[in-house]
Amino acid sequence: MIRQTALSLVAITCFAAAGFAGDQPQWGRKHTRNMVSDEKGSYYGFSTEDKGKGVKWTARLGSITYASPIVAQGKILIGGNNSYARDERHRGDRGLLLCFNEADGKYLWQLMVPKLKSVRYGDWHRCGISSSPVVEDSKVYVTTNRCEVLCLDINGLADGNAGPYKDEGKHMAAPGQEAFKALKTDADIIWRLDMKADPIGAVPHNATNCSILLDGDLLYVSTANGVGWTHREVTNPKAPSIIVVNKKTGKLVAVDNANIGPDIFHGQWSSPSLGKVGDTRQIFFGAGDGLCYGFDALDPKLSSEGNTLKMRWKFTCDTTARKVEGGASSYPKAPDSPTVIVSMPVFYKNRVYVAAGGDPWHGKRLGGLYCIDATKTGDITKTGKIWSYMGLGQSISTVSISDGLLYITSYDGRIHCLNAETGKLQWAHDTRGEIYGSTMIADGKVYFGAGGRGRSTLWVFDAAKKKKIIARIPLDSVIHSTPTFANGVMYVATGRTLYAVEGKSAK
Repeated sequence: MIRQTALSLVAITCFAAAGFAGDQPQWGRKHTRNMVSDEKGSYYGFSTEDKGKGVKWTARLGSITYASPIVAQGKILIGGNNSYARDERHRGDRGLLLCFNEADGKYLWQLMVPKLKSVRYGDWHRCGISSSPVVEDSKVYVTTNRCEVLCLDINGLADGNAGPYKDEGKHMAAPGQEAFKALKTDADIIWRLDMKADPIGAVPHNATNCSILLDGDLLYVSTANGVGWTHREVTNPKAPSIIVVNKKTGKLVAVDNANIGPDIFHGQWSSPSLGKVGDTRQIFFGAGDGLCYGFDALDPKLSSEGNTLKMRWKFTCDTTARKVEGGASSYPKAPDSPTVIVSMPVFYKNRVYVAAGGDPWHGKRLGGLYCIDATKTGDITKTGKIWSYMGLGQSISTVSISDGLLYITSYDGRIHCLNAETGKLQWAHDTRGEIYGSTMIADGKVYFGAGGRGRSTLWVFDAAKKKKIIARIPLDSVIHSTPTFANGVMYVATGRTLYAVEGKSAK
């Protein structure tokens, strides 16, 4: 669950011809989180082996990168680990958020976060920061490996300490360690919210990796609450699963009322999305109890505390799954084992699309893709399913939908193309590698990474009803993320390297 779905890669020079589409400040397309880019041009005429042909620049990362790069205001932001230490004062396993210059890949600053050792299995080794941040104006909002929500200055400490938070040196020190001197290459923290502390009281399992949803003045965040290290019970079943935070102050505005906690059987690694259904704005979330939820979105200008994020509907994705009392997740790999949701729900034309099934490390190898009617209310398990596709297998990926076609990958290495309206399979292809990330559509092409055990491949397919492979590009190390497109450039993050790839003008 360390591997929540991710993104990355590439660049263009002629903005008008290639289709300059702007920054990519959030994971997924705006609020709906659909994995579709407005960039035009081709991004597959490059090589990581032939002297970097077509590669604009590269930047060194760590050893494992689950997060996807975010592009905003001339900066590239990406989470990772500290296997490649840039600061000699910080050695060993840490969580990092790295900031690079968009133009040339120059390293600018980093957020250094010690491991969360007070919660056993709460911060998996070498996972690092696996959250893709969201950027607005000069602020960066991100969840860290220590189950925090942070607001950062996009310029780091190079232009001074903006405050009101002034303890950056203490924040980058492990418990019992003296505070470090904060340098110009360190992050500038504006405010900090600890989701482990009261009144939230979340206890994360494996990783805190929510990609925050920004809506007006509000941040919607998954708390990552889960089971304890024994996997036999939820440590704090009363903790909320979704919280709402004021982006200006870091104050807690609301918590959900779905009472998900008692039924969590492993962890929570999905991220929220938003859509307008008729006259109502709804928040969608795949929870740790195997259900997909719809909540009434709050007034985006709300600032008062003590509010409730009210559940509007809930949908049990897998009705054949066995319920596990008390949150046990050490369930057998049997067809009726509990179902998890790691992928992010995507909103498209009054429907919510979400993958659910076994996760790669626990439970069954079965899984399905569900299309849910978001216009209904209450428990819509029996009335809300429009269609389901049960040929998916395990999948922790988020869908891409364009021109009536839906694309999704599964952990066993397959890409599936379906009719988004009916769920009919158009085609599928086995890449013979593991897939952690999601598909990304750009200018009529579908991009995603696959592989494992050393090397990986960036695959490019035609986004069409008939299967057509456009390119297979070898990468230097394992890829767990999804390609990101911004300002005429594609960014691809492997475990070790961030590639900025120059695109070619569309003819």
